[in-house]
Formats: sequence, C-alpha cells, structure tokens
Amino acid sequence: MTNKEIQMQRMWQYFVDATVEIIDQKGIVNVTIREIATKAGYNSATIYNYFQEVSHLIFFAALKYLNKFIEELPERMEQGDNSLDKYLLSWESFCKHSFEEPDIYYAIFLADLGEKPEELLKYYYSVYQSDLFGEVTEDIKTFISEYNFSTRSRNALDKSVQEGILSKEEAAAINERTVLIWQGMLVTVLNNRRHLNAEEATNKTMQHIAEIVNNYRLAK
Repeated sequence: MTNKEIQMQRMWQYFVDATVEIIDQKGIVNVTIREIATKAGYNSATIYNYFQEVSHLIFFAALKYLNKFIEELPERMEQGDNSLDKYLLSWESFCKHSFEEPDIYYAIFLADLGEKPEELLKYYYSVYQSDLFGEVTEDIKTFISEYNFSTRSRNALDKSVQEGILSKEEAAAINERTVLIWQGMLVTVLNNRRHLNAEEATNKTMQHIAEIVNNYRLAK
C-alpha cells in the first residue's frame, strides 16, 4: 500500500468512525456532514475530498452494524438440508436483523447512493473487507458484498439452479418476488405504517417468502 493510500485509509476511517458515533448517539436520521466534520475534528470541505455524498458515509458506517447478521448467517445456513432450504434460512436471518434495525438496512440496501457509486464501494470493500467479513465462506462473502440487492439475493439461488432444483426462470421469478416482499415490509416497518415488532414482521415476511419458494418446489 502506498503512502497516499495509507493516508486515504486513515482519513476514511476518521470520518466513518465519527459517523458511527453519531448513529450510536443520535440515530441515523441525524447524521449530517457538519456533525461528522465536528466529531472528526475537520471542516466539512475536507470530507468532500474523500466522499462525494453524505449517503456514502452513512452507507459505510451502517456496514459496521451488519456484524451480527454476518456472524449468525453461517450457523443458520448450516441447518439447511439443501441449497433452497439454506436460501430460506438466510432470508429468515436477514429479515430478523433488518427489521430490528430498519434504518440501518435501508441505508445499506435501498438508499440512493447517487450516480455510479460502484467504484467507490469497490475501493471501500478492498480496504476494509477483513473488518467486514472476518472468517466467512466465499458464498456468504458474495451474498454480502454484491452492490445490488437483487443480485445479492439471486446469488443465494444459483446453487439451486446448479443442483437442478430450480430452472433459471424459476430462480429469477423467486428472486424478484422475495426481494419486493422484503422491500415492502422494510418500508412499512420504517414508516410505522403498521405496528409490527421485528419478530412479527419477520414471521409475516417469511410466510410469504416460504409460500413462494414452496410453490415452485412442490410443482416439481
């Protein structure tokens, strides 16, 4: 790593850590560039030398809160007898954690990150992947690190296609429907449209997802 890259990593870390502190203390809705700059001890203009938008900083800080999901996921997926069962178990774990912290998961998976953020996100992952992933399998790392949420979900179905459990068309249909169901429930929980706790939201979402998956499975 060059001196310039080391310096950039250090500055990124200052600002991301400051954002995490603000989220912990005041909540994600109260994160602003001015707050981050004050917390980190720099002026706002300096932040824009490293981050294009405040949404990027919120995204990177929010990733720190994925650790509970990442740590739980391998053990949960091991309980599945086949790839489709593992897909359902991964969704159950994901729903539980996302509905417990809907604002965090919205920031990571659904928030607008501006135009073409892929290169910035790719760089972040290359620098911080050991922090994010620890010792997890390549399958789980791929599920977590894909930038598009639909792609993240679809990756978990690929093995079912390879094993002949589903066709490519069936996997695509399952993927689209399950992602839309989760998105709808997350927005519902986040906006208090229905008074559901995390467990209730998870159970309702998984009922729909399991029904979709089992309809295709039983049709075989």
